[in-house]
Amino acid sequence: MGIAIALYAFLTPLTGVNGTLGAKIVIATCAILAILAGALSLCQTRGLHNLLRVVIVAVIIGTAFAALLLHLWWLALAMAVALVGLMIDIFRPAPTHRKHS
Repeated sequence: MGIAIALYAFLTPLTGVNGTLGAKIVIATCAILAILAGALSLCQTRGLHNLLRVVIVAVIIGTAFAALLLHLWWLALAMAVALVGLMIDIFRPAPTHRKHS
């Protein structure tokens, strides 16, 4: 959702940020965030999982801050939703892996 909002702001005239470097950076960070979220769902080790969570939090906060500076309120809201989703992932119980013998 963040990529769509950032692309709209970048491509649409009279948004105030169309064609700016800030909008390009926000598009890139949203794409990176999507890649990191996909990697988070695929990683197997707890250490890598926790490292990805920390990096994702940093990217979400940075993107939300940039969105606020660019007056992209909908993107800031999308980052808040992303943060809530990450918090759900962090606080849910870890899956138990049973080996069948």
